[in-house]
Amino acid sequence: MFAITGITGQVGGTVARALIDNGQRVRAVVRNAEKGAAWARKGCEVAVADLYDAAALKKAFAGVQGVFFLLPPVFDPSPDFNEARRVIAAVREALEVAQPSKVVSLSTIGAQALQPNLLQQHQLQEKSLGTLPLPITFLRAAWFMENATWDVAPARTTGVIPSFLYPLDKPVPMVATEDIGCVAAELLQETWQGRRVVELEGARLSPNDIAAAFGRVLEREVRTEAVPRATWEALFKSQGMKNPVPRAQMLDGFNEGWIDFEGDASSTRKGTVSLDTVLQTLIARA
Repeated sequence: MFAITGITGQVGGTVARALIDNGQRVRAVVRNAEKGAAWARKGCEVAVADLYDAAALKKAFAGVQGVFFLLPPVFDPSPDFNEARRVIAAVREALEVAQPSKVVSLSTIGAQALQPNLLQQHQLQEKSLGTLPLPITFLRAAWFMENATWDVAPARTTGVIPSFLYPLDKPVPMVATEDIGCVAAELLQETWQGRRVVELEGARLSPNDIAAAFGRVLEREVRTEAVPRATWEALFKSQGMKNPVPRAQMLDGFNEGWIDFEGDASSTRKGTVSLDTVLQTLIARA
């Protein structure tokens, strides 16, 4: 049996479905029983545990063959990343007690970067969980293609997508959440020893490539327009963020190239879901 956190989200849900399709038993780790009802109907066990609650997580992880851990995204973190630190501490305590046979933990491209930025939450995760005495894989995924969700409305209504990534012709490693979940499920069913890092990308795409894909799917002209760097933090604050600096630093990292994979392109696993396919789904949902 495999315990899956984040199962109500896109990646965790895909992990669980892929395991079920392969005949594996799944334990859905959810914050409340209501969120687990749909998975119970699919034949999953349901364990109710908040990711801040080490005692509940120990029970959720008890007796399983493997655990998939997804650190909840916090885009407006405390300056010391307290939200992530609390989750990581609880999960580490639970894993140390439960001792599953293996763990796959979703991380990110650039987790190794030393410069301050939003993705340091995952660096904290790798440093803490990576010292556990059990096999653990950190799946470092590229920029999510699904981040284009925010571009659907402007692409459809004005044909102009504001971009925080630039130069507009600079390719960035990207991947679909479907690919992330499927690869995570594959990793959970592998055997290895100690700590390892697996890096995953689907395609290298520029903001201009994203605009062109929107144009194909929407059958209209779509272009990108760079959002001036000097306006970012004020813009993010106007949208309700209290601490926009880490997010701006992360975007700087992609634009300046210091957020990248640690290995070379030949060593990364490759996804197969295309950007056009992702955009078709996002547009259908909008």
